[in-house]
Amino acid sequence: MADLERRSALLALKLTALVRDHAGEGAVVPGLWPGGAALVRGGEAWVLADERPERALGPALAWADQQGVEALHLLADSDHVGVLARRARFFAPPAPEVLRVEGRALVLAEPATFPPLGGVLDARFAPFYGLMEGAGVTPVLEHGVLTGESGGLEVCRAVIDPDLDVARLEVGIGAHDREAFALMHGDVPTNESLATVARQIAAHRRPGAEPHPLNRIAPERLLRHVLVLDPTPIGLVSLVPAPPPVPRPRLQDVAPCAAIGVDAEGGDVVVVCSIGVDLDVVPWAADARAALGLPDAPLLVVVPERDALPVTLRLAARLARPATVVGLRL
Repeated sequence: MADLERRSALLALKLTALVRDHAGEGAVVPGLWPGGAALVRGGEAWVLADERPERALGPALAWADQQGVEALHLLADSDHVGVLARRARFFAPPAPEVLRVEGRALVLAEPATFPPLGGVLDARFAPFYGLMEGAGVTPVLEHGVLTGESGGLEVCRAVIDPDLDVARLEVGIGAHDREAFALMHGDVPTNESLATVARQIAAHRRPGAEPHPLNRIAPERLLRHVLVLDPTPIGLVSLVPAPPPVPRPRLQDVAPCAAIGVDAEGGDVVVVCSIGVDLDVVPWAADARAALGLPDAPLLVVVPERDALPVTLRLAARLARPATVVGLRL
């Protein structure tokens, strides 16, 4: 605890010095910011993101909202400032200002461009599409990574053997599970073993299933899977999964996921699913809408009813092209 308090104090001093050097002398009101530092000066919020800066924009906006100020300056010295600057542009004036920390100087961050969402698929992976579909698994291509999902949970991944330089479809949930599965079932044909695993997992990842470790992993993708099967609860006639604007973090990490739907009039709708209290879901969702090439499409942020927090609704309304937060009773 002492180390954390010391770290917080140092970050607070750093932020105060950076703001003074950048904006001049002035009275500041220090604030509490987990994983960084924050203060209010002259009716404007200044936040230094230290831990998980890539997900700091939403929490920083929420903190500024809590202080009763609209203008926000978000500081970071990581490689993620370009993504933060890109997401800041989606908000109506006064849009957040993202600054890169370079020593004692603050430099306006340039928005990052979007990478190809599907990425480049190794040609050797092409046969795996049919194999997955034949086993009842949904192929998912995100940022060059080909996986297969059952009930929204990754159950296989296409990899290149580093020793033999050949393509292989590994079965399992996560790297350790895939390795263990190969050791135990290496002699079982991939299509047969994959179909067996997919059926076992699908039994636990369906509406009304009893709580189980298999439906606690990637819960946001389970929500998307349920809505793909029946999108009528959110007013759509069809829905298909879509890749995220940035590569997905570890399988164990909870992160929003995207989909593209069609409404009753035949128009495109971007849907982002999230579970739990995620203060960054609105900037993430706006980023996803732009990355999918649908910047003017309606945007639905779909969460369980308990997670449709007032602050999330306020952030959704602050977008230049506002989003609608849909709270579902699950």
